[in-house]
Amino acid sequence: MPNETVRGHRRRRVVDENASVDWVDREVDGCESRDDRLGKRFRSLLEHLSSQPGGSIPLVCQDWANTKAAYRFLDNDRIIEAEILAGHFQAARDRASGSSGPLLVMHDTTEFSYRREDITAVGKTRIGVAGADAQGRPRQYTACGILMHSSRAVTTEGLPLGLTAIKFWSREKFKGANALKKINPARVPIEEKESIRWLDNLRQSTALLDDPARCVHIGDRESDIHGLFCLAQEIGTHFVLRTCAVRLAGDGDHTIADEMADERCQGLYRVEVHDRRGNASTAVVELRHRRIRIRPPIGKQNRHPDLQLTELHATERGRPQDRDPIDWKPLTDLPITSRVEAIEKLQWYAMRWKIETFHKILKSGCRAEQSKLRTAGRLVNLLAIFCILGWRIFWLSMLHRSTLKAKPTLAFTPLEVLLLQRLDARRSGPSRASPPLQSSLLQLACLGGYLNRATDGPPGNTVLWRGMTRLADIAIGFDLATEDVGN
Repeated sequence: MPNETVRGHRRRRVVDENASVDWVDREVDGCESRDDRLGKRFRSLLEHLSSQPGGSIPLVCQDWANTKAAYRFLDNDRIIEAEILAGHFQAARDRASGSSGPLLVMHDTTEFSYRREDITAVGKTRIGVAGADAQGRPRQYTACGILMHSSRAVTTEGLPLGLTAIKFWSREKFKGANALKKINPARVPIEEKESIRWLDNLRQSTALLDDPARCVHIGDRESDIHGLFCLAQEIGTHFVLRTCAVRLAGDGDHTIADEMADERCQGLYRVEVHDRRGNASTAVVELRHRRIRIRPPIGKQNRHPDLQLTELHATERGRPQDRDPIDWKPLTDLPITSRVEAIEKLQWYAMRWKIETFHKILKSGCRAEQSKLRTAGRLVNLLAIFCILGWRIFWLSMLHRSTLKAKPTLAFTPLEVLLLQRLDARRSGPSRASPPLQSSLLQLACLGGYLNRATDGPPGNTVLWRGMTRLADIAIGFDLATEDVGN
């Protein structure tokens, strides 16, 4: 045993001497900190949090000095989320440049809720109703939290490349939103509404990736904004956005729905779906598409031009049980001339659910809503760091599903690669032939509880973030063992 430990110690030194840039270096190299000490503290905090996804700051920092330094970093007025994410944005751009094919940019909004006595220190997100009082009147409450609108680039195979834009905010007042209900919201300039975040993120994401014609922006029904369509056309990028508004078409004497009602079925598409109980079944979807002249809302016809866009309808045949029928109506500036192209656009829109998985990782894996930080500024800085960690966890899960035959150092430090290889060699049973990177990812998942049976699907995010915690503990034990041998 001592000889094996010594051999391991020697091997570790060789690995360290020939180490390539690890993932942390790639995600922080583009950060332009005005203070080198803050840059080092950010790197250290990112490493600590990545070793224990979901752990509190005292737990991951392990001592008072590092804990206090972490709190000071998050509370520093000179630190903003844009500086924290600058390196990650640059790394995402580099990964996008090294990939091929269209870049799908997913946009969505999520809410982080907190319980605080001082709501104003964090911010308000909405007014809700929680039951009724003794007299039967609705009991209203003000939710405390932060809203995040993020944009994330993925390949058409679903591999997440990184965040491309992000915006945090809270609602200080609700009377402005209530006032809009008394008038036509279309007459209010978008610059005065929260919807401006969609335009800002589309513009920022396209500029970052620096290849507008290659980008396809994906959004849900909240992105149904004529100004967004016009902005995409102006900067030369593309989109597939789900519609919800009743829009005028042609000369303005009828709607899009009127034109699509006359369109015959142009093909069928079979997709696998799951009901509320998790049971799988096959849905038959009818496809209809037409190039239509779209007119802006009446209140904005003097600001925006008419657009030639393609409306695509995917409607399920029959009435399924235990789930809602498929009824998608995406709108795109891209031409659709065949069933194959229509299915392709639907598959791109279906990728939008991956950003929901990213939000789940932030809330369940990183436990972003469990933080006890008391101010919005501190929480936003912590959420920005969690966004980097959340991307990495999701990236690791999708790397295993891809056919990439890259080196393990693409995703792990040299020491982590060494430990995972040793653990893989000690596994019972016959080893499966797999590329080095996928073998390391599989062993990481096994540390998190993945059974690796022949009938099991690929590892998910949960087993990976559990495995990351165990791997960090193993690395600490390895360091202690090698120090003892060295002494």
